[in-house]
Amino acid sequence: MLDSRWAPRIAAVVLAIALVVVIVTTTPWHLIDLPASDPARDFTPAEIARQQAFRSELLPWSTTSWVLTVVVPLAVGFSPLGRRLYDALRINRWYVAVPLLIAGLGLLTSVITLPTDILAEQVTRKYGLSVQGWGLWARDRAVNWLLVALAMAVIALCLMGLAKRRSRTWWLPAAIITALLVLGISFAYPVLVEPRFNHFTSMPAGAQRDDFLKLAAEDGVPVKDVLVADASRRTTALNAYVSGFGSTRRLVVYDTLLKQTPPAQTRLVVAHELGHAAEDDVLHGTLIGVLGAAFGIVLLGALLGARMADPRRTAALLALIAIGTTVSGPVQNLVSRRIEARADYHSLRLTNDPQDFIAMQHDLAVTNISGLTPSRWRYWMFASHPTPPERIAMGRAWADHR
Repeated sequence: MLDSRWAPRIAAVVLAIALVVVIVTTTPWHLIDLPASDPARDFTPAEIARQQAFRSELLPWSTTSWVLTVVVPLAVGFSPLGRRLYDALRINRWYVAVPLLIAGLGLLTSVITLPTDILAEQVTRKYGLSVQGWGLWARDRAVNWLLVALAMAVIALCLMGLAKRRSRTWWLPAAIITALLVLGISFAYPVLVEPRFNHFTSMPAGAQRDDFLKLAAEDGVPVKDVLVADASRRTTALNAYVSGFGSTRRLVVYDTLLKQTPPAQTRLVVAHELGHAAEDDVLHGTLIGVLGAAFGIVLLGALLGARMADPRRTAALLALIAIGTTVSGPVQNLVSRRIEARADYHSLRLTNDPQDFIAMQHDLAVTNISGLTPSRWRYWMFASHPTPPERIAMGRAWADHR
């Protein structure tokens, strides 16, 4: 009979192999041969200089905040401080103490990063990218803290509760439950989480809305409505996105996009989002997330075993989750960049308008002050989309090969 200590290790190896196979076989690695990207070809010296100045002022603060959000959980979780904080609560009921500790540690991290986050926000205001008041900014941070704390508390309670009942095999039902949670959260995200940050209204009737719906029909993508997010309360950035899947799938455009972008360019942005819908990218990403979540839980089973039942290890659990999300980030972004490139390619095929596509990518980059030539480590660590010069190169390559 297989030793129970080896079961989660073997399961982790099997899930890791499955995750690699799924990512390798389903990611669109190559769409079209691209010429070398050159920002100087499409952006003026003034535009390049503004982007560089913005990033040189912003990145020290945003990078420091990111580092702190990783370092603080590690410093607390992998030191005696984590257990001492749990003991300091002096609450006998572990299922009460664990959520309180998680919320407290999240608040601690938020307080520690507050100075650098404020400095980063001041930079975005200086360059006109952020227009929100400090009250709304603080409110968004508070809501985000509550949502993250709630999600982490649910996961921790689930894992520890199962470990208390099934000390050696808790990881198996925990992996299944966590995978289902990831699936459920992704499905419900558009109706439960997004409204906490933006107000959505149906796009007013008119020629542009009719054009979007006609474009979707031509693409074979069922879209009942186009929603407009009141993003202008917070930012001047231009964006659109698809979220959810099945009955919760929605196509959302920023009100800033509709107000500031020429109709032909907005049409290309919508065509890009239709590409995500046509390929079921949200569902695809969710299923990879489901597999990744199951792998993560099984790996925790291999690392912690019966020790997961100890609520005094709550901070250590958060530290391990922080490591997992940090390590998986570059892989997620690598896949995301290829998915976004496919949506760009879809947009070009659907609209047959490479000239406006190139103009749209230029104008979005200038308005959003997007990084044109990020450093290699930052590109791999944080870039979920190709750079604007890479996307413009896609437009030119498609125009040359059509």
